[in-house]
Amino acid sequence: MIPVERQRKILTLLKNQEVVSISELVDLFNVSHMTIRRDIEKLEAIGKVSSVSGGVQLARNIHIELSHDIKITQFAAEKEQIGKLASSIIAPNMTIYLDAGTTTLEIAHQITQRNDLLIITNDFAISAYLMANSANDIYHTGGKIDRQNQSTVGSKVADFLLSMNIDIAFISTSSWNLKGLSTPNEDKVIVKHAIAKSSKTVCLVSDTSKYGKIAAFHALDMERIDTIITDSGLPESAFNELRDKGIDILTA
Repeated sequence: MIPVERQRKILTLLKNQEVVSISELVDLFNVSHMTIRRDIEKLEAIGKVSSVSGGVQLARNIHIELSHDIKITQFAAEKEQIGKLASSIIAPNMTIYLDAGTTTLEIAHQITQRNDLLIITNDFAISAYLMANSANDIYHTGGKIDRQNQSTVGSKVADFLLSMNIDIAFISTSSWNLKGLSTPNEDKVIVKHAIAKSSKTVCLVSDTSKYGKIAAFHALDMERIDTIITDSGLPESAFNELRDKGIDILTA
């Protein structure tokens, strides 16, 4: 059986089963573990499936992004640890960008004792917290208001970001896989592209609950990411594939 046909059969199988183990696929197709892993990597690279521990599942589609008030209650411990690790790589006198999100808000919590940074954000919760608790210089991007996420989006945000020289951008996402970042909000795409163009280093900060999900709008290729800071839940196959792409992965 040629790889394309085998991959098509894997997708058909996953439509009837939520998760299929690698061992099950090895027995079904009478091929090696390495062959099945290559099939999964190919399907994952085009956003069709996502790896889980010991197996594979269909990519999970998201159609709406949860509000800030809901997201802040989810995976709080993981976000706190990611925030601590992310803050530790910020060198003195850097210009940094904190993307809108509750994980990036945790980074803000970790840098309040510093006064040497220039911090840019499109997030109202982050800017309000830093205004009250930090002596760092703060710039808000302005732009079209996204009420649900308490942030700004669209071309005005992108224009502002393109006028800045950023040392490290910490970016968030509601969904990501080996292909890259996606979003259900089209107005966020232009912002992600502007961040990537304006920053020396682009660092994705995300807990692994968002890995393997996909939304309607492709926001940023994974090749534009330099570093990923996440928790220990990333499947080994995905970890290895991302490392092969030259991305540094830091586990909180």
